[in-house]
Amino acid sequence: MKQGLLTITMAALLSGCGLDGDQEASDVSSQAGSAETGVRVTGTAMKGVIQDGLVTANRLLADADGRYQLDRFAAKPVRTGQDGHYQLKLRGNASGWALVELRADTATRMICDVVPRCDQPGTAGVAFGEPLTLASDFVLRGAGDLARETVYLTPLAHLAVALAEREPTGLSPAALASAYQSVEAWFGLAPGALLLAPPDLTRLDELSDVSADALQVAITNAAFLALVNDSSQWSSIAEVLADMAAQVAADGRIDIMGSGTNLALADLVAAAALQAAELQQVVDSSLISQKLVVVEYRNVQRFKTIADVYTVPDTGVELVDSVDTTETPAGTGTEPAPGTGDTSADSADSQTDTTVTAETDGTTTTGDLPATDSTTETFVPADAALLSWTAPLTRENGESLSMGEIAGFEVVYGTSADTLDQSLAIGDASVDQLLVDQLSPGTWYFAIRTLDTDGNRSRLSEVVNKQITL
Repeated sequence: MKQGLLTITMAALLSGCGLDGDQEASDVSSQAGSAETGVRVTGTAMKGVIQDGLVTANRLLADADGRYQLDRFAAKPVRTGQDGHYQLKLRGNASGWALVELRADTATRMICDVVPRCDQPGTAGVAFGEPLTLASDFVLRGAGDLARETVYLTPLAHLAVALAEREPTGLSPAALASAYQSVEAWFGLAPGALLLAPPDLTRLDELSDVSADALQVAITNAAFLALVNDSSQWSSIAEVLADMAAQVAADGRIDIMGSGTNLALADLVAAAALQAAELQQVVDSSLISQKLVVVEYRNVQRFKTIADVYTVPDTGVELVDSVDTTETPAGTGTEPAPGTGDTSADSADSQTDTTVTAETDGTTTTGDLPATDSTTETFVPADAALLSWTAPLTRENGESLSMGEIAGFEVVYGTSADTLDQSLAIGDASVDQLLVDQLSPGTWYFAIRTLDTDGNRSRLSEVVNKQITL
């Protein structure tokens, strides 16, 4: 059984060096006369992880006409490390923006981040997590404010640079910032998601903490290579990236549903949804698996949005009625104040009163499971139930309850309201949604309790149910 949850975005900046200490010191001294006159630029090259890629950088300077061009003084090239990290230094101070570029040569390798393998012409394919060669025409670009000193090189960043180049001012800070936001919007990513450190999808079980937003970015980047597997038209990731960058440069966008020749935005979103599902089969961490379900769900929704815009009758996505939520006030007093839930799926409806409670030192906290609004359509898989709730803010005795006192939640469920024999513990107070999928046909019942930091558990909320019909 796989479940999904939503978490608050947490950005983590990673820095590293692709060279050993002696060579790095040599490169730095050759690029700038002293540490005082240079600015460090660091980041990660990630499609999968790109190893031994050649990275260089230039400042972006405005000419007399106000158009931004590359400074003629480029940083001396460095190679990315085995984890994709690079570090170099530019002359001058930490003001303005820089363009960073990676190119492949015969030494460059990329770790396959597509499940179950990365297809390559004339070979049996490269298994997930194993290195593959890159063609010499493979290029990744990214740009960033030197005050942040961090620039991530990914396919999505590459498209943002191509989009910014269309502006009359060239690669100006305003054009680049706007282009990054536009690319995020194309793929349904959270604002600022392209500035998050991209995780290595082949080592997810080793990560102690990664947000669903960062996973969504990484999986979207992986989808570029997944498209090579899915079509005989493309033989390499370089061809896929070149096709999309050319579309952006010419039209300021990617074809939404495809022209029969070019790749489509819908192709990428569908591939990302599939990769999120495939990754759930290869990770051991239940927390990572839950976040992958969230990413899969987001991409399915994004695909449906794309299809609706162009009124395509057959999207390849099975649609069911929606479950959406609105918040109701938390209860007060010694007994919980019930809320009303209206859950719809297919043609089956149910009406139940639901409440979330938590106890601390003999006192009880309350909060309502919010009422659902069946007039707002949100699409979930046919074999899934999307649960939503509101964390309690007060105790039943009227005392306030802070988020810091909540350790998490426990969702229990089963095929009988009297036998909720399956459960999931959520160790994050910020989580307020859970997608439970792969449910067999029939009526499923769900309830939730709150867990506090002292180890106390509340009474279960009242039970809600959903009819699953496949």
